[in-house]
Amino acid sequence: MEITRRNFSAAAMAASFIPRMNEEPLEPLSPGIKISMQVDEKVSDDDLTWIKQMGIDYLNVQTGTGRATLENVLAIKARVEAAGLKVWNIPNNDNRNIEEITLGLPGRAAKIEWLKQYIRDTGKAGIKYITYAHMANGIWSSKPETTRGGGESRSFHLATAKGYWNGKVYEGPLTHGRKYSKEELWENYTYFIRQIAPVAEEAGVRIGIHPDDPPVPELGGIPRHIFGTFDGYVRALEIANSPSIGVCLCCGTWAEGGEHTGKNVFEAARALAQMGKLWKIHFRNVTSPIPDFVETYIDNGYTNMPKLMKTLVDVDFRGNLIADHVPPMAGARQSSWAYSMGYIRALYNSVIA
Repeated sequence: MEITRRNFSAAAMAASFIPRMNEEPLEPLSPGIKISMQVDEKVSDDDLTWIKQMGIDYLNVQTGTGRATLENVLAIKARVEAAGLKVWNIPNNDNRNIEEITLGLPGRAAKIEWLKQYIRDTGKAGIKYITYAHMANGIWSSKPETTRGGGESRSFHLATAKGYWNGKVYEGPLTHGRKYSKEELWENYTYFIRQIAPVAEEAGVRIGIHPDDPPVPELGGIPRHIFGTFDGYVRALEIANSPSIGVCLCCGTWAEGGEHTGKNVFEAARALAQMGKLWKIHFRNVTSPIPDFVETYIDNGYTNMPKLMKTLVDVDFRGNLIADHVPPMAGARQSSWAYSMGYIRALYNSVIA
């Protein structure tokens, strides 16, 4: 059945959910946008103070390989809370862009079991959100280029890009030795999500799925049709059939896709919010849509960011919002992040005033 989806509604989706044994009810999201800062788990005490001084209340705390244990998650949470801040999620590169899962490769079962335990541990720690991404051959980029004022930034050009993730490089016309069909990828996603969704429900954890970056129709012989288009997202959410599976809308990635996504970023945000599936926003900008773009400062791309913030307030978005892929600025390391976070807070406060 073709999914566009004119007849799709939040009520229809809610009515289709199948209650499962031991399901932990999802905590309702409190009113307001939770503006958040991204940090590494080794964040200094001075930086925690700086974040508080900027008026930021929430953190997304990145851990390293092998560090996504319940013990470490609890330790990170305790340290953040002792600084007067709150943890929204604790991401780890091991929990997303898993080629064994996306392509159905040997080792898939072990990866799925690891992810299940990560979800359970997150829920036990009282952290109720995880971002997941379903790319098989990484985030694709070309050599860095300069943006406004000479700041060095990620670029993408279809003719020169390679995929990168977790220490791996993906290149060539076929990154995994052959072309994969759309049907294969749908089968692999269905197998995966129907194992993961019940675990997330039992743990009371929301999983927001990130768009493919960039959402080019195919890279390295692998289609990007599921999380590279709006219709793909709708079908994927229907297959999951779960209150715990929703969307992390990376607005920069969505802008990269341009017309290919099927809806612009404002339309996508409205539609996903209406479905009750919009849980996290990556608030960033790019110079233009594919086949060529450069990531740029938040106020320097082709997306109208004030309009986007107003859209999020209009739809009563209550999830987490971060600056992301922030190009560096001259001066101290904090310069570009302080600029981005100040810009975001000012936009939000002007809209809700």
